[in-house]
Amino acid sequence: MILILSNDDDVHAREVMKHIAERDQPATLLNLADFPKDAHLIFEAGHSNARRTMQYRGKTIDLSTVRSVWWRRPQPYGMHPDVTDPVLDNFAIREVDEAIQGLWLSLDAQWINVPSRDQDASRKAWQLDVARAAGLTMPRTLITTDPEAARAFVAQEGVDRTIYKPFQGSEDAWRETRLLKAQELDKIDAVKYAPVIFQEYVEATCDLRVTVVGDQIFAAAIDSQKTEYRVDFRMDMNVEIKPTTLAPETEAGIRKLMKALDLTYGAIDFRRRPNGEEVFLEINPAGQWLFVEDQTSQPISRAVADCLIDHSAHDRVQLVA
Repeated sequence: MILILSNDDDVHAREVMKHIAERDQPATLLNLADFPKDAHLIFEAGHSNARRTMQYRGKTIDLSTVRSVWWRRPQPYGMHPDVTDPVLDNFAIREVDEAIQGLWLSLDAQWINVPSRDQDASRKAWQLDVARAAGLTMPRTLITTDPEAARAFVAQEGVDRTIYKPFQGSEDAWRETRLLKAQELDKIDAVKYAPVIFQEYVEATCDLRVTVVGDQIFAAAIDSQKTEYRVDFRMDMNVEIKPTTLAPETEAGIRKLMKALDLTYGAIDFRRRPNGEEVFLEINPAGQWLFVEDQTSQPISRAVADCLIDHSAHDRVQLVA
């Protein structure tokens, strides 16, 4: 069986499950927001007929039959509202996490991606070093909580030639990449409160979204420089997206990057300079792709489904470490 860890509103999960169903393969979506409030785990050990099941939405998921797992943006646990004491609630959360993390380690399954690898690869400071070691070109970068170091970097790159961005961001806080303006220089002391990523601004003819699924690389050119916000294409999705080809050295670097990060899936952002050079920005181990697939017809969803099915069919052991 194929297990998908996501949520009910995830259109990417639904699209992949549609392709899996077309292949007559069994797949189940498990939303961890239902556990333990509305789902029950049974994990037995010490005898040959030990049960490994999840009672979930009126059915039993036999976890011993899971051969492929998609770590697709799992949700926070759904704790019982009856537990109102903060100390007990924190204790319960830790106990739930210990049980679930142990469960993942016990599964005789292939992962896309292995949870610990997925988490590690999302660390922007580390992925920059790994990408450089893989031979990819990248912008000059400073991550700092030192206002003087930040001022020196801006002085070197120039105002209106330096971008700054958060590590993650959220819907209710700053999240887009911004071009530093002169009127913002008096706010630079604020970096002492939390690290900020500063980078040289990369002039571009377009942005590139490269989606990697197993051995397949799907490259798309985003006509971001014709939008109202040329710094970050995510802020204006009214944009043309077309399939493109990558320079051989970029493709080789991507394969090295994926191997070094030990990822099966990744969504990678590049910018293509006017001279054709392709500059690595970052990789998201759980990045979105439907906005690309809708315009390019690149079969990314089918590739993810095929990869899950292929992993499930081979019945190999993947240790989550």
